[in-house]
Amino acid sequence: MSKDIGPAFEGGKYVLPALPYAENALEPLYEARTVKLHHDKHHAGYVKGLNATLEKLQAAREAGDLAAVTALLRDLAFHGSGHVLHTLFWSSMTPGGSEVPDALAKAMTRDFGSVDKAKAQFAAATKAVEASGWGILAHEPLADKLVILQAEKHQNLAIWGVKPLLVCDVWEHAYYLQYANDRGAWVDGFMKVANWRFAASRLAGK
Repeated sequence: MSKDIGPAFEGGKYVLPALPYAENALEPLYEARTVKLHHDKHHAGYVKGLNATLEKLQAAREAGDLAAVTALLRDLAFHGSGHVLHTLFWSSMTPGGSEVPDALAKAMTRDFGSVDKAKAQFAAATKAVEASGWGILAHEPLADKLVILQAEKHQNLAIWGVKPLLVCDVWEHAYYLQYANDRGAWVDGFMKVANWRFAASRLAGK
């Protein structure tokens, strides 16, 4: 995915990538205990679910019994999208945040009017995600432009083919220990540690 992200697939299986910083590196905006629980339990759970689903699909194919394929493919989309987005999420933050590199700033200005307007829309969209989901800054290749999306759960309301550049998790497990039900405060905190250099590097590799 990116040089900022550790291996997420090795030896024929999906794996939990290591954090790109220490668990306490984002404090006080993102506490170590929340980072550890989020990474070691929740993200790891999607990895386990993804591999288990692929094993079940293989067994069903070999047995010629695909009666459960609909449910298994639903699980594949859920766990697979959860793993991909969480892998991006960890590198979407960096201690102290970062400035927006020039190339990304030009694209944000072109497509949203200014960097500040793009950031404001990203924060507003993320805060307003219905139920559990994600705020996503992405590159849409057909028009070769940036878009901001709200993803429900992990996989709903996507545009096929977009490349996520920066993502913010607003499932309650991402912030509840520290921010309780104040999603807005969590998103404001995320914006202060947002890794725009990472987003720029992904855009450059489009």
